[in-house]
Amino acid sequence: MEKILSREAVRRRVAELRAEGKTIVFTNGCFDILHVGHVRYLREAKKAGDVLVLGLNSDASVRAIKGHKRPLVPQEERADILAELSSVDYVTIFDEPTPQALIEELAPDVLVKGGDWREEEIAGAAFVRGRGGKVMIVPLTEGRSTTNVVEKIRSLYG
Repeated sequence: MEKILSREAVRRRVAELRAEGKTIVFTNGCFDILHVGHVRYLREAKKAGDVLVLGLNSDASVRAIKGHKRPLVPQEERADILAELSSVDYVTIFDEPTPQALIEELAPDVLVKGGDWREEEIAGAAFVRGRGGKVMIVPLTEGRSTTNVVEKIRSLYG
């Protein structure tokens, strides 16, 4: 089963799954350097429904959000790594700074973000709630972030 899908293909697949009565869960992020916090977060997100769709920020989108030195890992490689996780059913890459348009296209039943977000800041939250869906915030794994990994590497290797 191909897990990395174009935006159009993931939209069609989500429609098929919804017609089968599946609960669609959506999350998104940069996932620049995969770490245990990401793995735990995605495991919890998967528990919220039947199918977990991950919207992955493109390289251009990551640069717009995090600056010209990021991402450290190209989008195709990040997508490949994430697609290998058992908790992730589908990965699709998006170019916009937020996944708002993608969320509106997919209309997930559950929208999941990490504990560093407040619901009113989450792109797509109002849309999902407005359709009768649920917004779920997963607590962060303390001290585990890509920024922390990068800072640790810099402190060790200058």
